[in-house]
Amino acid sequence: MKKEPFVTKEMIEEIVKDYPTPFHIYDEKGIRENAKAVKEAFSWNPGFKEYFAVKATPNPCLMQILKEYGCGYDCSSMTELMLSAAIGATGEDIMFSSNETPAEEYAYAAKLGAIINLDDITHIDYLETVLGKLPETISCRYNPGGVFTMSNGIMDNPGDSKYGFTQEQMFEGFRILKEKGVKNFGIHAFLASNTVTNEYYPTLAGQLFEMAVRLKEETGAAIKFINLSGGVGIPYQPGQAGNDIYAIGEGVRKVYEEVLVPAGMGDVAIYTEMGRFMMGPYGALVTKAIHEKHTYKEYIGVDACAVNLMRPAMYGAYHHITVLGKEQEPCDCKYDIVGSLCENNDKFAVDRMLPEIDKGDYLFIHDTGAHGFSMGYNYNGKLKSAELLLREDGGVDLIRRAEKPEDYFATFDGLDIYKNLEKEF
Repeated sequence: MKKEPFVTKEMIEEIVKDYPTPFHIYDEKGIRENAKAVKEAFSWNPGFKEYFAVKATPNPCLMQILKEYGCGYDCSSMTELMLSAAIGATGEDIMFSSNETPAEEYAYAAKLGAIINLDDITHIDYLETVLGKLPETISCRYNPGGVFTMSNGIMDNPGDSKYGFTQEQMFEGFRILKEKGVKNFGIHAFLASNTVTNEYYPTLAGQLFEMAVRLKEETGAAIKFINLSGGVGIPYQPGQAGNDIYAIGEGVRKVYEEVLVPAGMGDVAIYTEMGRFMMGPYGALVTKAIHEKHTYKEYIGVDACAVNLMRPAMYGAYHHITVLGKEQEPCDCKYDIVGSLCENNDKFAVDRMLPEIDKGDYLFIHDTGAHGFSMGYNYNGKLKSAELLLREDGGVDLIRRAEKPEDYFATFDGLDIYKNLEKEF
């Protein structure tokens, strides 16, 4: 897949007159087209629902766009629940999948009418103690253990994951929940992250569908939905083939008809919880080259840092970089692209071949639409950047302002630190 920016140098030069770099910018047109495709790919299942993983991009403007395509919200914390509620999500439009969950978060999820997805068998009694009575609908997260493999090799290691019920616990848990009055059941599993293969969902679906049939037969539980969770990834590398959501949807349909329909379970709804696939390619971090350094390597210093995008520093993750205005120039210069944090891993690229970069050039760092801004932090007292939305008509909206120093100091309750500092500037 060719990596092409959804903005030009000329567009950015206009945008920075109002919103200085660095900032994350999102492509409304791309988001809408992708959300429509996901809905179409699973339209064969009347109960299908995509629960957007709020953790990926917790911005209400973007969440509202997805809501127009029937999406709900997958939440994992109190504030994600509050954010979803604030934009009008109610009841079963919210899936609450948390772990080591505080009592007040379960209570709030229940108050909203959200579907609660339990992570552990011990949470059954805990939730009952918190609520007094269990909800009529409960989902349980399944972890088969071992190593998850497909035809293209090892995908992940569920046995080393902190999440989910074992197989034996799923059967025991369903029996306990049924005895306690739960009427509607869901099954959830997440076995691999950022898969770039059309086989993942159908393979996972096969395992979950067979489990569902056994659970129904052996416990008598009424299984209403099966949640394939996330894990459908994007091609971060140029030239890498991306997922075909239509092929994925068709693959799941075939397994559904092979396993669930013959078992009399043709009314089970399919849910997904994609974050990266829904938003990743439709966001970018735009940053400006402000320094160059010539020592043992060639460095370009930019005005963004790992605070704005920590995936490269945290995982060594690859994000493609386009030097805007120099798309047609040869990539014959080797650079480390670095930020200003007091950490040597504050690098967006290492030994990356790029066109010659001049101070003042704008760098478009691709595929930051998921787990980009949302993973930001305030190390070194750095402030989080703005988020912008490139509208379909070419206009640009500020959908989150950049943090200010007063935001950083606001949590020092009772202290007038910032007010005193203001007098000095």
